[in-house]
Amino acid sequence: MNTPVPDVRMSPVSTIGLVASRELSTRLRSKAYLVSTAAILLLMIAAVVVLKLTSGSGGVDETVGYTSQTASLAAPLQASGNAIGKTIAVTEVASDQAGRDKVSAGSLDALLVAGPGAVNVVVKKDLDGGLRSVLNVLAGQSALNQQIVDLHGDPAAVNAKVAAANVHTEPLETPYPYNTQQLILGIIAGILIYLSLMLNGQMVAQGVVEEKTSRVVELLLATIRPWQLMAGKVLGIGVVGLIQMIAIGAVGIIAALAAGVLTISVSAAVGTVIWLVVWYLLGFFMYAIIFAALGALVSRQEDVSGAVMPALLFVIAGYVVGLSVLPSNPGSSLAEVLSLIPVFAPTLMPMRLAMGGVPVWEAGLSVLLVVILIPVLVWFAGRIYRNSVMRTGAKVKLRDALRAA
Repeated sequence: MNTPVPDVRMSPVSTIGLVASRELSTRLRSKAYLVSTAAILLLMIAAVVVLKLTSGSGGVDETVGYTSQTASLAAPLQASGNAIGKTIAVTEVASDQAGRDKVSAGSLDALLVAGPGAVNVVVKKDLDGGLRSVLNVLAGQSALNQQIVDLHGDPAAVNAKVAAANVHTEPLETPYPYNTQQLILGIIAGILIYLSLMLNGQMVAQGVVEEKTSRVVELLLATIRPWQLMAGKVLGIGVVGLIQMIAIGAVGIIAALAAGVLTISVSAAVGTVIWLVVWYLLGFFMYAIIFAALGALVSRQEDVSGAVMPALLFVIAGYVVGLSVLPSNPGSSLAEVLSLIPVFAPTLMPMRLAMGGVPVWEAGLSVLLVVILIPVLVWFAGRIYRNSVMRTGAKVKLRDALRAA
């Protein structure tokens, strides 16, 4: 009586997990990966330290000295600076010569002195453009005050009336109070997503070509299906990138909060990291499966960049729009619409979410659209991969890869 041979074939999930674990262990031990991750972390910490040191001046733009003869201009100078968004620090000096010495030494940006004009200053070489604007405002105000005095008016009363005058605004929609730190977090989130998609996504394509040229793929496909190999490779490299992303995000947020550079709430900072991870995963899996398929079309490493460039253009376009539009106009309608389109969402939506003010339905819809698109891309990319990965030599045309049996 013959004993039946047990079925030792692995399930698709186990097969994908085996390929993924192979990629994971290989990439995590790579010196290039360890060095690049350490370098990025050090740069992140160094950036926090630099921001901490440069913010130690308390946000002062210029420091101006004054003597007893020009003391009456000190307060109006600061008020003029505030009127145009400049913070001016004023300090009294013992004498005109002492002030000039400080200007020469660089401890003062300018010195108010008595002279023929309404406002007279001494500078080391040239007058800074921002400070010149403030002093022009001050000179204009001084001239106006003198005219009021000549007409037997009270400059203080007139200035108080002018200061109290304002425009009443009636918004049809409540504006979102964006804050500078949220804008910066959004930009950083977009940059991290962009770099991760560029580097880790192309790593998938390069890995496919490497296996094709070494003929390892023939051995692998003798025991597993092409789509399982592609899925395992994408999953493994995705987890490697995820570990790097979490490490960078966590270290950056912790360092910024500890140094006092970041003063937004911890919950808001953690929320930014969570959304960063979510969109990294969605963006990576969406693009990586396409990169794997496009990488299978070529047989040389030098051809990889050209093969994946059509897909990379969408990543670059979303990044450029986010970086050029959102900092100056966080509520941009263009960015809002593009962030809902799956191919642009991975770079644009995390930037908008970090900045705040994104309706819940928009965030949910953008995630849903990407989740729906991924299975379609898996089928599309799986067909290309299956029909191209065993073909070496000349580049396989996309049309041929799609229609091959």
